[in-house]
This record gives sequence, C-alpha cells and structure tokens, in this order.
Amino acid sequence: MPRDFLKDAKDEYDVVVIGSGLAGLTAANVLARAGRSVLLLEQHYKLGGMATWFKRPGGHIFDISLHGFPYGMVKSCRRYWSQEIADSIVQLKHIRFDNPMFSLTTTFNRDDFTRLLTHDFKVDPQAASAFFDTARGMNFYDERSMTTRELFDKFFPGREDVIRLLMEPITYANGSTLEDPAISYGIVFSNFMSKGVFTFEGGTDKLIGLMERELRKSGVDICIKANVTRIDCRGGRVRGVEVNGRTIRAGAVLSNANLNATIFHLIGEQYFDRAFVDEARAVRLNDSSTQVYMALKAEERIDESTGDLLFSSTAPLFRTELLLSRDITSRTYSFYYPRTRPEGRPRCLIVSSTNANYDDWASLNAEDYEESKRDLVETTLDALDKYVPNVRERIDHVEASTPVTFQHYTQHVNGASFGTKFEGLAVSRALPHQITGLYHAGSVGIIMSGWLGAMNYGVIVANEVDSQLMQASRIQTAAVAGGEAGSR
Repeated sequence: MPRDFLKDAKDEYDVVVIGSGLAGLTAANVLARAGRSVLLLEQHYKLGGMATWFKRPGGHIFDISLHGFPYGMVKSCRRYWSQEIADSIVQLKHIRFDNPMFSLTTTFNRDDFTRLLTHDFKVDPQAASAFFDTARGMNFYDERSMTTRELFDKFFPGREDVIRLLMEPITYANGSTLEDPAISYGIVFSNFMSKGVFTFEGGTDKLIGLMERELRKSGVDICIKANVTRIDCRGGRVRGVEVNGRTIRAGAVLSNANLNATIFHLIGEQYFDRAFVDEARAVRLNDSSTQVYMALKAEERIDESTGDLLFSSTAPLFRTELLLSRDITSRTYSFYYPRTRPEGRPRCLIVSSTNANYDDWASLNAEDYEESKRDLVETTLDALDKYVPNVRERIDHVEASTPVTFQHYTQHVNGASFGTKFEGLAVSRALPHQITGLYHAGSVGIIMSGWLGAMNYGVIVANEVDSQLMQASRIQTAAVAGGEAGSR
C-alpha cells in the first residue's frame, strides 16, 4: 500500500500552516509556543522551501540559497528559534565587486562603504551620509512615487559607478531593480548596512535540521509529501484544508505558498470581493534565477581571498534588462570553503547565480531546454576561470538549475525566487479582511529581504493569527454564557 503521510495528523487543529519556507516554519513555531495546536504541511519531501539543499555523490552538499543576510537574523533566530541557531550565524568579510567600472573588496557595512565612496569614488561626504540616513529612515508607509533610480540621482547624479556599487548586492538579495519604488531598495539596503552580510555556518541542512527539532519540541505536527489542493472558505471563514484526499478542520489557515497560488488556485476568486481580485491580479511576481552548482575535487582548495560573495559583470553599465537577459553578462558567485561546513567533509563549492525570466526557459522544448542548460554550465565555467584558474580540470561535479527547476520543486508560480513585488504585501495583509481566519506569510514586497524578511513576516502574521483565535474563543465563551443565562 502507498505510504500515508498524514497518518499521524489529527482531524482538527487550531492552525494549519501550508508550506515550510522560513515564514511558514517560523510562524508554526511561534504559534505552537503560544499554546496553539499546529499542523505544518509541506508538499515536498524536505522542509525549507527555497532555503534548502541537495546532495550529490562524493560528499557534496549544495545550498540552494545561503549567502547572505543582515545581522538582524541573529536576533530573530535567538528570539524565535534557539541560541544554538543564532550562534551559528557568522559574518562574510570578503564581498568582492569586479566589473568594467571598478574592482574592490568590502566588508559591506556603513563605515566601509563611506570610506569607499569618499576615498575611492570621490563622493562628497555629506552626500554619502545623507544617502545612508535617508535609506535608514525609509518604511513601508512612505510615499512610493520615487523610484530607486531617482533616489540615486538625487544624491549621486550622473554616477553610474556608485549606483552599481550600491545596487548590485540588493538586486541579488531581493530582486529590486532601478525601476522599483525607492523604499523597496532603501529598507533592504539599510538592514545590511547595520553590520554587514552574514551566513549560516554549517549549511542549510544543519539549519533546517535544527529548526525541525525545535518545531517538534514546541509540539508542531509535521507532514511532508502533503500537497494541499484546497482551502475551504465557505461562508466567508476558514473551515479547513483538503490535503492528500483528506479534509482537516482548522480555526485558521496560514499559507506560506506563493501569494498568487494561494488566492487563485487554493481558494478561487469567487470567494473574494471583485476589487480585491483586481488588486491581486495586478500584483507582479518577482524574477526567478538560474544557478550553476560546482564542486571541486576533494584535494582542491580555493584561496579565501577570492571572496565569499563575488559580484562579477562584463556589462558596461548596471541595467535591469542586462541582468535578466539570456545573454548573461552578470553573475554572482557564492564561494563555500571548508569552514562553511566544519562538521562535514572538507570541500570547496561554488554556486553561480543569475537573475532570469521564467518565459525564456519555460517556452523551450525538451531538447532545447537541456541544450540551454549545458550552455549555461559551459559559459559559467568560462567566466569563472578568471577567478578560479583551470576550473574545468579541478571540478568534480557541475549541474544547473533554472526557473523551471524552482517551479517544479517549490511550486512557486513562474519559479519566482523572491515572491512578489512590493504591492504584494498589501494584498497579503488584506486576506483576513476578506476571509476570516485566512492568512498569508512569505516573500512579499519589502519586509527587509530574503531569509530575514520571510522569517520576520512569519512572526508578524503568527501574532495576528493568535489574536484572531483568542478573539474567536472569547466570542464563543460569551455566546455559551449567554445561552446558559437565557435557559435559566
């Protein structure tokens, strides 16, 4: 008989969480610690969403996304997870840029960027300081008509080199472009500027393993290979979910699935106001990416001066259309040294990431798709040879992923790596006003960026779910008390 992945799940919970990205994992943990009964459902066989990993023969473990995040992760992990997780977060001290305009290494914090801007780029110190202060003061409720390009033009007019220095890492972190609202850049940039860029020592497999242990300690029921096909919202309130052919009742449902998929696939537009549906349809998905995973032979090492993160480009200017083009000119390399996984086999790994359009890959037939992946690998190795000489002879394993790959494994619409653009946040926040007990948390808009943004959004929404359940309990208690009084 086929395995029943729901055999240990109860028929009813206070909360069902759909999806185990960092927002879903954190929300489930916060709610369980608050005393709620929580069921976490994940369609894949591993937890983590985009924060995951895969293994290959030879002892190679590749992280899908790990480098890097702001220092705020330390505080969030300590508060909402464990001290052990927080203690494994370490700083990346060698962030490199190499392009036709400049080549440099930075620790990526305000002091070092101020030094670079004023000394190397000859920027007026007052302009640099005013820019950092402006970015730090941005929040979601600010006026949104100013674009990121206009923000740079205000403080650094005509300085395409400065734009490249300040913009490329944030595009890597959350998909921001020069055409997006300035706040979608400023909030993310200012978070990194506090103390630099950090990563998780030990790899994503260790991180998710520690998180799963904490979830079970908190009392969360976890089911993998559990594909939710419908959220029951009859009568304007959440009643439960249909998963693997089974119905599980719930007082609230928190979806960590793609926002678009949650509204239009798991529920259906007929359950929402027409104005809300129109607003939801206008939400733009963020871009996806391609990645090439490379493992060096066991005896091969890379000098750590090569960098932890390397933003490399042959394009003369920083332009969004160039970042998304199939004719790749810009690559971000993540270098993983033996210290990255101190408890595993000593290996050097490299992951090359490039922003990409889903349609460029999804429209290919099977033969052309495989040929394009081979071309992606070969051109990446050609480009990498500049930084890791003779890399082809030193490689033990190499493979590529595309937007189609990410869609297949995560079920993200169009394989979107960063969820939605900034307008997705307002739609995500409005869901419980449309359907009582329905919530969403994930990568939407500009709540910081990447891992930290998803985690903190999970906390915010978990607290709202808990408040709604408390209110529902008070109403039910009052109704029972009223009924008893009326029967006397």
